[in-house]
Amino acid sequence: MNYIGSKHKLSSFISETVSEVVGEDLSQKTFCDLFAGTGIVGRNFKTQVKQVIANDVEYYSFVLNRNYIGNYKAIPSEELLEELNNLKGVKGFIFQHYSENGKAGRNYFTSQNGQKIDAIRLQIKKWKEASTINEDQYFFLLASLLESADKVANTASVYGAYLKKIKPSAAKKLEIKPATFQQTKRKHQVFQEDSNALIKKIEGDILYLDPPYNARQYGANYHLLNTIAKYDTFVPKGVTGLRDYYKSDYCKKGEVLNSFTELLKNAQFKYIFLSYNNEGLMSEETVKKAMKQFGNYHLETTKYQRFKADKTESRNHKANHTFEYLHILEKK
Repeated sequence: MNYIGSKHKLSSFISETVSEVVGEDLSQKTFCDLFAGTGIVGRNFKTQVKQVIANDVEYYSFVLNRNYIGNYKAIPSEELLEELNNLKGVKGFIFQHYSENGKAGRNYFTSQNGQKIDAIRLQIKKWKEASTINEDQYFFLLASLLESADKVANTASVYGAYLKKIKPSAAKKLEIKPATFQQTKRKHQVFQEDSNALIKKIEGDILYLDPPYNARQYGANYHLLNTIAKYDTFVPKGVTGLRDYYKSDYCKKGEVLNSFTELLKNAQFKYIFLSYNNEGLMSEETVKKAMKQFGNYHLETTKYQRFKADKTESRNHKANHTFEYLHILEKK
């Protein structure tokens, strides 16, 4: 999934730095990814540590992490996926409100793919309600649908807007493919809570923080993934069909420092790693000052290609690269 702030390209940098600070053997460590997003970082550590704790306040993220992190034993899925792929399309909520030729005229998906998403989502719901599938299978199938639908979405990247004309990748027929996860011997934990509330209830060894950097609210940028995942009834708002969404204090200039400091204070973890960059609401010096209150601090940096959600953003930002900061705190 093409995701704002994804750490896929930075995974080696993060893993190597954690190993340098904590040690090569992480097999008895509990690793927490508190702002997990699509779960890329937690997935990278899943087979290395004793347990991963993954959290994100957005429901679509919870679904992805419940599969990629929460599922740890093999799930027979071939027959289920084949049945879903062979379903006839249904003119349901996604078709009507977010698809080409739907009554709302929002071209997030082609008519065919919108109907296919509805049919698949309804079938997954039916299986769950009839107890034909268990919780692990439910989240595996739901994550597979989100990943597959995202690949044929008619957007520049995020769901803040749709394209007027159907682009080639969006014109392809939706095929639901398995959201494959890593198998481990031990269970992991996945939450959908406000990070500052959850931090008071958990503890471990390594805490990884990747909060929003700027004023972009993830609930607005990925609202349609929440809608597919929840498949609830509401009245979509405005041109883009927004739903009500959670507004994070980490996206508010006047609130972010207080929230961050409070989180550090309540964290029951020895090692804390914060991913941030030079375009964030908090400056390098601000983060350093906040973290030094609680223990030994140092900083690692790397240069990488910045995320561009669309062509407009590309024009507004002349720099093709940004600096990723990995702020490190060994808490006293």
